[in-house]
Amino acid sequence: MALDVTEILARLVAIPSVNPMGREVSGPPFFEGRLTDHLEALLGEMGLTVERQPVHPGRENLIARLDGTLSPEDGGELLLLDSHQDTVPVDGMTIEPFAPEIRDGRLYGRGSCDTKGGMAAALAAVSRLAEQRPRGMPTVLIVFSVNEEYGFTGALAAAELCLGAAPGRIVPRRPDAAVVVEPTGLEVVVAHKGMVRWRCSTRGRAAHSSQPEAGENAIYRMAPVLSAIEGYARDVVGSLATHPICGPATLSVGTIRGGVSVNTVPDRCTIEFDRRVPPGEDPDEAWQQLIDHLAEAGGPDLPVEHEPPYLVGPPLSDEHNAAAAERLGKAVREVTGECRQVGVPYGTDAPHFAAVGIPTVVFGPGRLAQAHTEDEWIELGEVEQAAEIFYRFCAGGGS
Repeated sequence: MALDVTEILARLVAIPSVNPMGREVSGPPFFEGRLTDHLEALLGEMGLTVERQPVHPGRENLIARLDGTLSPEDGGELLLLDSHQDTVPVDGMTIEPFAPEIRDGRLYGRGSCDTKGGMAAALAAVSRLAEQRPRGMPTVLIVFSVNEEYGFTGALAAAELCLGAAPGRIVPRRPDAAVVVEPTGLEVVVAHKGMVRWRCSTRGRAAHSSQPEAGENAIYRMAPVLSAIEGYARDVVGSLATHPICGPATLSVGTIRGGVSVNTVPDRCTIEFDRRVPPGEDPDEAWQQLIDHLAEAGGPDLPVEHEPPYLVGPPLSDEHNAAAAERLGKAVREVTGECRQVGVPYGTDAPHFAAVGIPTVVFGPGRLAQAHTEDEWIELGEVEQAAEIFYRFCAGGGS
């Protein structure tokens, strides 16, 4: 019997899979292990072949395979669905994050929108495919990747598995198309921006705050650096690169940290950048451009130390995914009556699959405005529609 999508979603939300986002924490709410175990058992009950792929200690991608009418080794089609297991932290939430509650047609809880709603829809579709085995069905790979929210390393590992595919393995060859599950409002995302994130610091000399003249205040030294960055973000960055449907490059300073106590002159101040790069722009070049600009703008008067980027996410281009987008769009139109192909400013796992030659698009129920929020929720009707769309997309000649 095919799985009920609402029941699946409630079970997924009830299993914490919080990404600590670089914080030194541990305990039951954190990391994906409990969810991985649950998914493995669920997929085993469906009769799928399942394999774990280690990515970090205790954090594993889960890859499952549902064989189609004609095996991919013999020329049959091979499709891939990817959904990340991790969620953002729960700090500041106004609802119980792991006690899923249904009100007014919505299911509330951490991860309900990003992206366990889409995961539930994909699981429901695959369970129905496994039960019905429609004639002409392609072979379907479903990947549950780790660490999307803080580094995309799960997708990188899964993409490498696709690149090294070989007959007799769970990934026998490179898939013909991939859908990365994210909350897109049931629109087909064909392009999105990438990102590069890093930190830079100013140095000072510590002293007692009763004698500030004996020290050098690193926070004061950061002030002209911030002013130069603000002007660069306002006047320069947007002209460096743009894309017809994703828009221009952007730059934001998101954090600032300095000092150890109010009665100590701070000897270090650190800020953190988020630079968004549209398709066609290189994240490493974007990082270097700001470093060069500050060096030219201030020279020795702006003495900053830049760390190497700690996160680089490439953009997704719409150059090679038109056929995949149209195939998915056809299924969307059959279910909802309309479909838009769009570009978005945020990043996903998708570019890593595209980088190994898999035409890749992004799609799922829910919207970005509902994700990562204090009362995260998703419309259950949209999750049900997504399940039907995934089924039709994957059913092939039997749809």
